[in-house]
Amino acid sequence: MRTMNLFFPLLIVLSFAVPQIVSAQEPAPAPTMNNAPSSFADLAERLTPAVVNVSSTARVETDFELDEGAPGMPDFQFPEGSPFQDFFEEFMDRRDQFGGGRRALPAASLGSGFIIDAENGYIVTNNHVVKDADEVRITLHDDSTIDAEIIGRDEKIDIAVLKVETDKELTAVPFGNSSDMRVGDWVVAIGNPFGLGGTVTAGIVSARQRDINSGPYDDYIQTDASINRGNSGGPMFNLNGEVIGINTAIFSPSGGSVGIGFAIPSNLSKPVIDQLIKFGRTKRGWLGVRIQTVTDEIADSLGLDSARGALVADVTPGGPAEKAKFESGDIILEFDGKPIDTMRELPRIVAETDIEKEVTVKYWRDGKERTAKVSIGELEKAEEDGLLASNDNGPSEAGDKGSAVEKLGMNIAPLTNANRERFNISDDTNGVVITEIKRGSAAEEEGLSPGDVIEEINQQSVESVKDVREIVKKVDSRGKSSVLLLINREGDVRFTAVKLAEDDKKKDEDE
Repeated sequence: MRTMNLFFPLLIVLSFAVPQIVSAQEPAPAPTMNNAPSSFADLAERLTPAVVNVSSTARVETDFELDEGAPGMPDFQFPEGSPFQDFFEEFMDRRDQFGGGRRALPAASLGSGFIIDAENGYIVTNNHVVKDADEVRITLHDDSTIDAEIIGRDEKIDIAVLKVETDKELTAVPFGNSSDMRVGDWVVAIGNPFGLGGTVTAGIVSARQRDINSGPYDDYIQTDASINRGNSGGPMFNLNGEVIGINTAIFSPSGGSVGIGFAIPSNLSKPVIDQLIKFGRTKRGWLGVRIQTVTDEIADSLGLDSARGALVADVTPGGPAEKAKFESGDIILEFDGKPIDTMRELPRIVAETDIEKEVTVKYWRDGKERTAKVSIGELEKAEEDGLLASNDNGPSEAGDKGSAVEKLGMNIAPLTNANRERFNISDDTNGVVITEIKRGSAAEEEGLSPGDVIEEINQQSVESVKDVREIVKKVDSRGKSSVLLLINREGDVRFTAVKLAEDDKKKDEDE
């Protein structure tokens, strides 16, 4: 079970009726629960046989030097009659059975899983439960243990599919629609906490669409159901007995449950599970863009009515987006008929799109909404071919002071040979280099630093200090509060909106 410390169980919540107003002499009536089940016993009895315990072992190589007098094995001498003499002699007599040299010691991992196909023996669990495992064993509800084969794994959302061959009658559970779950709905979790075996907990959905920074497709269901180590890979059920989540992580400073657990929604995991069963691996859709959040300042700079969509910071050469003529600075507003309200929605929607499907994308460019057709590529193939853009982001050393642009809170300089060498800037990078950042400026707040190259301002290329001053002056005269910079930091290109300083307005206008 991962912790954030992270783990994943289920939730409990009580809904109370509002008490009636009574006189001071009468005791207040006890609150009653609305729509709360009187017991989870029938549900637990029906679902528990489908939940399994998962144990995996990996062989860990360890060096042992058992030859007497060899490095790591000193030649011990004990006085006659020493209490250690018998112990040491027994140890040395047994050393030959180990053979010396390298030994493989088992490393064990315990988790949970659930059967989704009784006829074919398919079981779902977390990837981190079986990752690097040489052997995987499943313990069924009747305590019988059988070997399992790993059919496929996906690290990006932490899912693995196992398969068992057995003559035993298995019980499977269906998936439900996780999108139907609302905050406050009851859920039930069943798993193997601390290796104790089938344990049932209940709670409520505490929140939805949680991003815990564990991967590009974070969209977790948060629950207050008790989830602990060993619950990883176990199911989270709705009251109809359908799996609406896979328990994966908990927030836990202590390692135990504190009522904050996270589950992968069934609607996110089901397509991945189907692909793992069919292909043994995932086949995710790929657009070929690197994106970032649209802030209020960025939206204002580009004339968009509100901060929404996903801002294209870079377009991957040879990718689907480049072929569809997308450019850095475009804001993707809608993908295949689905509105993009926040940046992090786009990767998940694209990933779930069929390979080679032609989709319609609505985007914002030059103050207008536009439409393009894009044929979706395959993410895994792009990774294998090395097409994905680099996200490396290293620091740069400061050089000379350059020329001050007070409205931006920074000093800049042209990209001379000396500056390219000083800041390690490649010959194919164009623009002006930041040489100094003013303390307390908006540029500092946005994380800009000396050595960053400004390639564009408000989507206009800049090659000199004069270009920068003219664009900034024009934007300020129009009453705009910020400018949009295209920053190149050691090959990593992204947009950053910087608020214009207000104190030195007259000084800039006189220049």
